[in-house]
Amino acid sequence: MKNRKGIILAGGSATRLYPITLAVSKQMLPVYDKPMIYYPLSALMMAGIREVLIISTPAHLPSFESLLGDGSRLGMRFEYKVQEKPIGLADAFRVGEEFIGEDNVALILGDNMIYGSRLQRLLQAANNLQEGGLIFGYKVADPTSYGVVEIDKNGTALSIEEKPEKPKSSLAVPGIYFYDNEVVEIAKKIQPSDRGELEITDVNKAYMEKGKLKVIPLGDGFAWFDTGTADRLSDASDFVKAIELRQGIQIACLEEIAYKQGWMKREDVEEAIKGYKKTEYGKHLKSVLDNEELDYHEIYEGELFDFSE
Repeated sequence: MKNRKGIILAGGSATRLYPITLAVSKQMLPVYDKPMIYYPLSALMMAGIREVLIISTPAHLPSFESLLGDGSRLGMRFEYKVQEKPIGLADAFRVGEEFIGEDNVALILGDNMIYGSRLQRLLQAANNLQEGGLIFGYKVADPTSYGVVEIDKNGTALSIEEKPEKPKSSLAVPGIYFYDNEVVEIAKKIQPSDRGELEITDVNKAYMEKGKLKVIPLGDGFAWFDTGTADRLSDASDFVKAIELRQGIQIACLEEIAYKQGWMKREDVEEAIKGYKKTEYGKHLKSVLDNEELDYHEIYEGELFDFSE
């Protein structure tokens, strides 16, 4: 079974967030109580991916290195690469070719946040994909503003359109993608679109035309935020705040995920807690060690409540 590496694309100029992003990367902005990049990074971690490449601009890359380091404190490995110009999402596979090597790869956009009770199970399933590509679908009220995918009853993609005037489905495509190693060669062959970018939609179409693009629809109980505008950033922050305060949890708590994945030892988490002092983040990590709570989702989705004969 091939290893899968992860890429977070955290470049761009984020002009839709000006003047906030005139001097800071969008992916460093806070989504309630954590930097935005924590959320996509946590998704890769939940999938079981330990090697991650962060791609950003020359001006902003040092900030990510300062924030995240080499990943060793989480039992992971982080690398960093510059994207000189924002020429499309598919360019991430060209920039990251050396990092990817012979492995499979997952790409997630640095401004995307997905939340749901069964999310980790779905991400782990996606990470097990060995051949072809896999994307997600999220039902939206106005598909004309998104990339839209149409699927059959088996979850195979039938069509993909970018901001269609007459959408064939209501499933928007969130910014997280799982591919086999062939994606590197596919990305190299893509020609720039009319807007001069290497489109991820063209990558997906290449897999779809071979019948190798699967889609996992995210139904009720999932939330997806593209935090590219001030309103969406505020909505994501409000959502995280409501969930965390009501349930007493921490969304995208990197040390908690790494600990539960077995990448960090108890003493590693205890050392991390010292740095967070009296923050809610630190208090939560302490409660994780103190309580070692049951994973309720495993109970709900297991056989305990299967009363069929």
